[in-house]
Amino acid sequence: MIRSRLLWFTLGFSVTAASISQFIYKDLWTDRYALKSDMKHKFDALETRVSNLESLPPENPNPAQVEG
Repeated sequence: MIRSRLLWFTLGFSVTAASISQFIYKDLWTDRYALKSDMKHKFDALETRVSNLESLPPENPNPAQVEG
C-alpha cells in the first residue's frame, strides 16, 4: 500500500514538474527569440547608418580654419 502511494506520488510529482518546466522553457524561449529578433533589427539599422556615413565623400576643410 505504501509502495503504491509512493509510486503514484512520484509519478504525479514528475508529471507536474515536467509540465511546469515545459511552460517555463517555452516562456523563456519566446522571450529569447523576441530579444534576438529585436537586436538583429537594431544592428541591421545601425549597420545601414554606418555604411551610409562611410559612403559620404569627405568634407573639404575651410582654409581659414586650417591656418589658425
